[in-house]
Amino acid sequence: MRAGPAANELFLSGHLFIWSINNTMHVERNHMQGDINVITAKPEDVRLMKKLSRIKHTFVVMSGKGGVGKSTVTVNIAVGLAMRGFEVGILDGDIHGPNIPKMLKIEDVQLNADDNGIYPAYVPPHLKIMSMAFLSSNRDQPIIWRGPMKMGALRKFIEDVYWGDLDFLIVDLPPGTGDEPLTIAQLIPDADGSIIVTTPQDVALLDSRKTVVFSEGLKLPVVGIVENMAGLICPHCGKEIDLFKIGGGEKAAKELEVPFLGRVPIDPDVVNTGDEGVPIVAANPDSPAAKAFEGIIARVIEFSEKKGQKEKKSAK
Repeated sequence: MRAGPAANELFLSGHLFIWSINNTMHVERNHMQGDINVITAKPEDVRLMKKLSRIKHTFVVMSGKGGVGKSTVTVNIAVGLAMRGFEVGILDGDIHGPNIPKMLKIEDVQLNADDNGIYPAYVPPHLKIMSMAFLSSNRDQPIIWRGPMKMGALRKFIEDVYWGDLDFLIVDLPPGTGDEPLTIAQLIPDADGSIIVTTPQDVALLDSRKTVVFSEGLKLPVVGIVENMAGLICPHCGKEIDLFKIGGGEKAAKELEVPFLGRVPIDPDVVNTGDEGVPIVAANPDSPAAKAFEGIIARVIEFSEKKGQKEKKSAK
């Protein structure tokens, strides 16, 4: 890789350029004689399509409410897939609160760029990460951007980043149903589906149900619901304590007629390993939380394989 300018300089100096891309994003149609229409894509759209063509499967991790452990789920799914030998990328789509680098202990990584684009951070042997956290020299400096700026940034995270060939791209989105989820749905219209993360209590379930309907409204298949922080095993007596209730995510999945991917218990090691930069699936694979994540990962792989089989049949 030929060394180039620092990626944050290349990116952050282009605010107006990002804005202009967002406002010129369309397809020109040139009408020819007869019934044949020739569609000419913008150069930036061609670059986007080329990047997406090298990614086999894309999953979007969403939540209706903050604080439900969505980024923890993202990191453990991605690392678990990479441990199985898949080439995996994480796109940290949370512009205002990018936490993925901290959870992998790579927040000090300096990105480089050359003619191929911006090179994402790399965690051996099979994981690549792109995040706004890499592009700010001051961790305490907030990103004060409106919708168009965020939309342009997310586009560049795909279009201008050298992802290479990926088996899976996992997109970690901020909570809610606003600009970022809408933008990703528009940029990656063929995404495999969404993974909805919730906790068992009623307040979180109320918003997670809205996220399911939102995903279905965007024609983004719902892979399933993950019920996080479901029950605590007492370290002294071994009994389960329903700290935030239990079973709410599974009940919501049944009522909304979407799959239930699994229940992850509360485990202090999930917090500790996340802070240390080694997700629980790698740090303690025999723990109940890690085993729960392994079950979720198996269902994600199964979902992607079924989609691949359907695409092969339809292509014949």
